Amino acid sequence: MDGTQQELPVWARGVEGQVALVTGAGRGLGRACALALAEAGAAVVAVARTEADLHSLAAEARRPVETWVEDVTGEALLRRIERLDRLDVLVNNAGTNRPQPFPEVTDAALDQLLDLNVRSAFRVARSAARVMLRRKSGSIIHMSSQMGHVGAVERTVYCMTKHAIEGLSKAMAVELGPQGIRVNAVAPTFIETPMTRPYLEDPAFAEFVRSMIKMDRFGSVDDVAAAVLYLASPASGIVTGTSLRVDGGWTAH
Repeated sequence: MDGTQQELPVWARGVEGQVALVTGAGRGLGRACALALAEAGAAVVAVARTEADLHSLAAEARRPVETWVEDVTGEALLRRIERLDRLDVLVNNAGTNRPQPFPEVTDAALDQLLDLNVRSAFRVARSAARVMLRRKSGSIIHMSSQMGHVGAVERTVYCMTKHAIEGLSKAMAVELGPQGIRVNAVAPTFIETPMTRPYLEDPAFAEFVRSMIKMDRFGSVDDVAAAVLYLASPASGIVTGTSLRVDGGWTAH
């Protein structure tokens, strides 16, 4: 943050000049977060497995975005993160879902969701924290879900992984707070993305979702990106260990 930013009141300070890394940045929520952070002036590193998605992201961004074609479950990304000279913001977004009735959950689905949604999120956050500790500052934002606060039919594994992310956020916040690193979660409702679109195309399911969202509309990727921008910025400088629910009132029931 430059001297001009430091002279501003805390609520007016943005992310100009910060270095932000976003995983799962090729599509959906991660893409929206990467674009929003870049537009707000951050130096964004966008991570995804699909090179074509990253190329289109870089073309869409109105400011330069650095792109890394990496798998969040692998070792190469961790080494690459830890070689960064500076990292101010991590948006730990990569994840997936495979809805199945509980008695029919396969071990393959269980292992995939635990590996991607929990284990890789933990390891990426650990590598990011190692970089942030050098400067004694940083903001780690885990992409959780409203399903990290409630239960849902055919989503036992997904709910389990997101409850794990909520617990991880709290524990990291307690441990890293004294060293200047904030850790929070963003917990969206159903947002229309490539991952959720097949579910929302079922009229009965879409109607159920709308009935649970008291704002009477689906959330947008920009709603989530705005929450991430807040938690990334000095405006949330004393906010840590919490979950910002972007859920239209679903979990207020």
